[in-house]
Amino acid sequence: MTIPGLAHRGDPRKFPENTLASFRAAIECSLSYLELDVNLTKDGIPVVIHDPTINRTTDGTGKVYDYTWEELQQFDAGNGERIPLLLDVLQLAKGRAIVDIELKQNGDWYPGMERAVWDAIKQSGMEEQVVVTSFDHYAIIRMRELAPAIELGLVIYGATPSIFPLMEQLKAKYLAVKYIYLTEDYVQLCESKGIQVIAWTIDDETSMRAFRARFPNVLVCTNELERWSRCVRDSSDSFE
Repeated sequence: MTIPGLAHRGDPRKFPENTLASFRAAIECSLSYLELDVNLTKDGIPVVIHDPTINRTTDGTGKVYDYTWEELQQFDAGNGERIPLLLDVLQLAKGRAIVDIELKQNGDWYPGMERAVWDAIKQSGMEEQVVVTSFDHYAIIRMRELAPAIELGLVIYGATPSIFPLMEQLKAKYLAVKYIYLTEDYVQLCESKGIQVIAWTIDDETSMRAFRARFPNVLVCTNELERWSRCVRDSSDSFE
């Protein structure tokens, strides 16, 4: 059974976040989407790491873009794992899960990021198995200019109707919202516009069950893969 939902940075409760080991484990849990974060190296290569620095998730220090890809390989991301290439994660997931690529772009922090990510997507042959998202909506505008047919999404914190004209302009299908801001009216409005809502990030089982009952068509992003899988299976069994 494929579990509708997003594995947040892989399976970070069992393996170091945003590593190949974490994504392998998430694939084994059969969630429909892998969620990951991309920053850019000094030599313009998209790598999978959440923070703009390597301080929190590796044994090194400094900004990601201060290092080349080769230099980053000296650092341990946990349990001997290394910061992976976006290309490697895409190749791992090919035919097994859709990948939500969140661009950690901030203004003009990473010139050329969107093109580098698009090149990795094309190289992996994953054009139809990814959705590219970001809090930086200008990055998504640039991605649409590069890739007219790719699936896109916008990430926002609080729910707002002001996002809909831009989504229509970009033909963006996905909208990721902090889950505490979602209401029945807002979700219904999104559904009427053909928008797939993503709720981030729910880890508490009580909250999961209540949310699943209230919003069965919303995709939940979670760090607790087994917990969410159990909630989905239990809710599915109740309708059999």
